[in-house]
Amino acid sequence: MQRLAMRDLVQWKNRDTHLPLIIQGARQVGKTWLMLELGRLHFKRTAYFNFEEKKVLQEVFGKDLDARRIIQELEMLAEFKFTPETLIILDEIQACPVALTALKYLAEGFPQFYIVVAGSLLGLTLHQGISFPVGKVEFLDLYPFNFEEFLMAMGEEIKAEKLLAGDFAALENFHEIYIDLMKRYFYIGGMPRVLEVYLKKEDWPLVRREQKAILNYYLMDFSKHIPSPDLEKTIEVWNNIPAALAKENKKFIYRDLHPGAKSSEYAGAIAWLEACGLAQPVQHVSKPEIPLNAFQDKKGFKLFLNDIGLLGAMNDLAVADLVEGHKLFGQYKGALAEQYVLQEMRAANPNVVINYWSSSTNEVDFVIQYEGQVLPIEVKAGINLQAKSLAKLMEKFNLPRAIRFSGAKYQRGEKIIDYPLYAVGTFFKHYFPDFSKYKL
Repeated sequence: MQRLAMRDLVQWKNRDTHLPLIIQGARQVGKTWLMLELGRLHFKRTAYFNFEEKKVLQEVFGKDLDARRIIQELEMLAEFKFTPETLIILDEIQACPVALTALKYLAEGFPQFYIVVAGSLLGLTLHQGISFPVGKVEFLDLYPFNFEEFLMAMGEEIKAEKLLAGDFAALENFHEIYIDLMKRYFYIGGMPRVLEVYLKKEDWPLVRREQKAILNYYLMDFSKHIPSPDLEKTIEVWNNIPAALAKENKKFIYRDLHPGAKSSEYAGAIAWLEACGLAQPVQHVSKPEIPLNAFQDKKGFKLFLNDIGLLGAMNDLAVADLVEGHKLFGQYKGALAEQYVLQEMRAANPNVVINYWSSSTNEVDFVIQYEGQVLPIEVKAGINLQAKSLAKLMEKFNLPRAIRFSGAKYQRGEKIIDYPLYAVGTFFKHYFPDFSKYKL
C-alpha cells in the first residue's frame, strides 16, 4: 500500500541539509511501516531500534548526551557501522524521553546521518516538559489513510490520479462510482491494518472485528499510561464522543457525562486524547475574522475521532447503513460527513486552523484560516444544498465566498462553490492555498 507521506520523506532525504525527523501520529496509523519502507526503498541499510522492545536502549541514552558514544553503542547493537547511506530509526521513543533531548547532539555531531523518530504517545511526551531540541528537528504528521490513499490501496490508481488532478468536468460521468467508493471508505476508514484485512478477505465482519481490536488497544493504552485519578474521566470522554456527534449541533457538553460535570474536571482528559492523536477538538468562534484563535470560545467545541471507520465501529453502524443502502450513510450521516471532512482537511494540510461558527439560531460546520484567509465551509451528506446558516454568516460578516461539500456534483454559484465530498483532499491541496486568487 502506498502512502502520500512517502513523498515528503523522500524530499527530506534528498535535501542537501537535513535534521532528525520526528513522525507524529496516533497508534496504528502506520508510522513503523512507513519508516521501514523508506529504508527499504531509499537506503542501502536500515538500523531499526525499538525502545519498548530493547530496554538496553534506555541505558544507551541514559548515561549522558555524548553523541559519539551513543552512535558507537547503537552501531554495536546493530552489528554494523553507520554511513550516510544508513537510515537510523528510533521507534517508540516516548519510552525514553531523554532520547528526544539527545537528537540535538546527534544532529550537531553527525549531520551526515539520517535519523527518523516515531512514537505512539509522542504527542503526550512532548507536553511533559522535557528538554526538547527546538530548531534541531523536523516534524511530519501522519494520519490514517485519506480517501485518495484508500483509492490507491483498492487498486483504483487511475481514479485517484484523476481526482487529484481536480478536473471535475471530466469526473462528472463517474460521480456515482466515486460516491460508492467513498461509502466503502466511510465503513472501513483509514487505519492500515483494517484496510489490509478488507483487501485480503473483503469480509465486513472481519473489518469490524479489527476496528474493535484497535479500540481495545486504545483502551489498554489508557489503562497503561493515564494515572488512575484521570483514567475514568478519559474513558468517559472517549465513550461520549459518538453520542455528542449524533446531536444536531454536535457540540460536546460536559453535563452529558454526568449532571454537574465541569470543564475543569475533564480538560486534562481531552488534552490527553488530543496530544496522543486520538481526538480532535474543533473550537467555536464568535467571528470569522483573522486571527480565528482570538475569537475562540473555549467552552464551546466539537470533539471528533481520529478515524471515521473507528467512529462507525463505536456506534456499531451496520454495513447496510453505510455501503449497501440507497440513502447516503443513513441516520448518522451528518456526523460521518463532518468527521470525514475534518480528517481530509487535516491530512491535506495540518497547518490549517479549523473552527466552527454558530449563533442562537444558525451554525456553520467549519470556519478555517490559512495564510491570511478565512473561509466558511458547509458540509452536507446528501444532495439537499439548502444552507440558510451559511448565507446568514456570509451576509452578517460580508464574506465574499464559501465552500460547500456535499453528495452533489461540482458547481459554481455566485458566492458558494460546491465540491463533491470525495474531493475534499483535492480542494485543499490544489485550490485552497491560492484561494484568494480564485476567480468567482
